[in-house]
Amino acid sequence: MKKESKIDPICGMQGTHYAHGHYFCSHSCLRKYEKQHNLAHAPCPTCAIKPTKWYKERLYIVTLITAIILMVSYFIPFFNPVFNAFIEYTKIIWWAILLGLILGGIIDRFIPREYIAKYLAAHKKTTIFNAVILGFFMSACSHGILAIAIELHKKGASIPAVIAFLLASPWANFTITIMLIAFFGIKALFLIISAIIIAIITGLIYQILENKGMIEKSISVKLEKKFSMLADMKKRWTAYKFNFEKDIKGVLSGTWSLTKMVLWWILIGMLLASFARAFVPHDFFMKYMGATILGLVVTLVLATIIEVCSEGSSPLAFEIFKQTAAFGNAFVFLMAGVATDYTEIGLLWTNIGKKTAIWLPIITVPQIVLLGYLFNILL
Repeated sequence: MKKESKIDPICGMQGTHYAHGHYFCSHSCLRKYEKQHNLAHAPCPTCAIKPTKWYKERLYIVTLITAIILMVSYFIPFFNPVFNAFIEYTKIIWWAILLGLILGGIIDRFIPREYIAKYLAAHKKTTIFNAVILGFFMSACSHGILAIAIELHKKGASIPAVIAFLLASPWANFTITIMLIAFFGIKALFLIISAIIIAIITGLIYQILENKGMIEKSISVKLEKKFSMLADMKKRWTAYKFNFEKDIKGVLSGTWSLTKMVLWWILIGMLLASFARAFVPHDFFMKYMGATILGLVVTLVLATIIEVCSEGSSPLAFEIFKQTAAFGNAFVFLMAGVATDYTEIGLLWTNIGKKTAIWLPIITVPQIVLLGYLFNILL
C-alpha cells in the first residue's frame, strides 16, 4: 500500500492539517491552495484549518535557539568566535536576504503559477528551456521547489521538465541568486549558469531516457494550442484594477510566507557555518576539502549527508570556499545537495517512479564533479 504523502503541496514543508486531499503546514498555505484551485474554504471540523500557534512555527523556534546560542557565545569567551562569525555573515548577506524575500513576495503576488504549468507539458526540447527559465520565477528553497515540481507533474508537466525545473530553481531563483552574489561576488554567476547548464543537459537526457522507455512515462495532456502567454498578460493587465493597499498586503503576505519557509533554514546554515569556522581547524579544510580529487569526494559525501535547504547551504559553501579557496568544492557542495538529497530522491521515487529517482544522481553527479574539478583548476 502506498504511503500517503504529508508534504504541503504549496511550500513543501511537512503538513499536519488535512484538507482537500492534502496535508498543509499552515492556514496560509491552505488558503493559497484553495485560491489557486478555485475551491471553497474547507467547511467541516475535520477539514477546518486553524492557524498554527506561533510557538510551534519553525521560524520562531529556530530564531529563539539562535538567539540563545548567540547570547551564550557572546558572554562565554570560548564561544566568542561563533558569535563573531555569525555577525560577519549577517553583515554580508542581510540586504540580500531582505531584497530576495521582497522580490519573492512580488513574484508570488503578480506571476501566475499557471504560466509555469502551461509550458512544461509538451514533449519538446524547448520544454526543458521553458522549465529552466520559468523556474527563475519560483522563489522557494529546494524543499519547497520539490513540492511545487511534484504538483506540476500532477498537472501534466513532463518528467524531463520536472527534473530540469527541480535542478535549476533552487539556484536560479531571485532569492538565492542575490544571496550567492552577496557571498561570492561575480563568481556567483558561474554557480548560477552552471546550475542552469546541468539542469538543461539532465532534462534533455531524461527526454532520451523517456523515449527509450528507460524511465516512467509522462502524463499525457491536451494543450490549448491557441493559448498565448502574451495575450493572457494583456488580458490580465486590462482587467487589473490598481489597489495600492491590496497589492502591498499581497506582496507582504507572499514575503512573510516565503520568510517562514526559508529564513529558518538560513539561520541553521549560518549557525553551522559559524561553528565550522570557530572550531574546525583550518588544516582540516585544507587537507580533506581542498582543491583536490579527495577534497571533491569528501565535499560530495558531506553534501549528500547534510540535509540543509538551498538557502542554508549557501553559508556552508561560502565557508568551504573561504577556508580552502576551492571554488569547485563550494559548487559541488551546493549542487550535490540538491542532486543527491535523500528526501528529494525519496519523493521522486514515491510520486513519479523509482527509475526517475535512480537516474537523478547517476546523471547529475558526474556533471557536478567535472565542473567542480574544472572550477578548481581555472578559478
